[in-house]
Amino acid sequence: MTVTDHRTSERPRVSTSTELDDFPALTERYQRELLAHCYRMSGSVHEAEDLVQETLIRAWKSQDTFQGRSSVRTWLYRIATNVCLTNLEGRPRRPLPAGLGTEDQMAGDALELDHEIPWLQPVPDAAVVVAEKDTIRLAFVAALQHLPAKQRAVLILRDVLRWSAAEVAEALDTTVAAVNSALQRAHAAMAEKQPDPDTVSLDLTAEQKVLLDKYVAAFWAKDIDGIVALLKQDAVWEMPPFTGWYVGDRNIGNLIDTQCPGGVHDMVMLPTTANGQPAFGLYMRGSDGDFTPFHLQVLDLDGDRVRHVAAFFEKDLFETFGLPARLPADAAPTGAAGR
Repeated sequence: MTVTDHRTSERPRVSTSTELDDFPALTERYQRELLAHCYRMSGSVHEAEDLVQETLIRAWKSQDTFQGRSSVRTWLYRIATNVCLTNLEGRPRRPLPAGLGTEDQMAGDALELDHEIPWLQPVPDAAVVVAEKDTIRLAFVAALQHLPAKQRAVLILRDVLRWSAAEVAEALDTTVAAVNSALQRAHAAMAEKQPDPDTVSLDLTAEQKVLLDKYVAAFWAKDIDGIVALLKQDAVWEMPPFTGWYVGDRNIGNLIDTQCPGGVHDMVMLPTTANGQPAFGLYMRGSDGDFTPFHLQVLDLDGDRVRHVAAFFEKDLFETFGLPARLPADAAPTGAAGR
């Protein structure tokens, strides 16, 4: 993604020498962190890419208005935030199935698809720059989606980017009092939705790397008891665009056993990372013997067990994550933790 196609011989002049003098370098420097910001706001990696593009185009066109009262980075974030707010007007939030307000289901219940819901998407770690992993984790971004867009923007600017209330008020064309009020309401809502930061593991331990290798091997063998043994007793499984969600290690095991079409050596996983968490592209063996994308799993670990799995049945995500569109029939799992 680049905005260099918009360069012309009539480029606006900046009154003083700034980063704006080399706009392609500016794009390269800030694009990945702006993508993280737009992703938190939108809940969609694909929308976020478009929003960053729009931000950079607007910045290019208006760079002659940059007066140096703030850093170029702050100026870009201000543009990006308002681009996101405009985009979110009148749009529904992006949930995961557990966020729909419906009760959890039992394995064996009919699977219901809903492609009309704009589901939350994962984001590849390779695409974003994030100083604090807990601010990009799937559960945190899912919790953000419960906030009205303006509150979402205030919370991100204040708590994630560490802007002052005055800076946020200027960016959003409002008052400091309104910013503080919005932040208070956002904190109250997030307290009910977001995970406890103390439960967020930022780096995999040696034991967790072994856990992931066992997880991949268990799916390859379709070893249901092995899968169940790796889950927390109260683990949660979600798989948009299916609306159902499932609680309990044995319930999830029964779901995979009875409602997943793959058998022994039919499911191979390739490791990746999403939202600062371990993730896998799961490929299913087809009638010709080769493997094709089935779903992308994002795992949340708690110690030496898996506490949450979001399995995204959106095959376009494989390309977004740089995963191959097909694997040969002789493909087999490799070490999951050797990333």
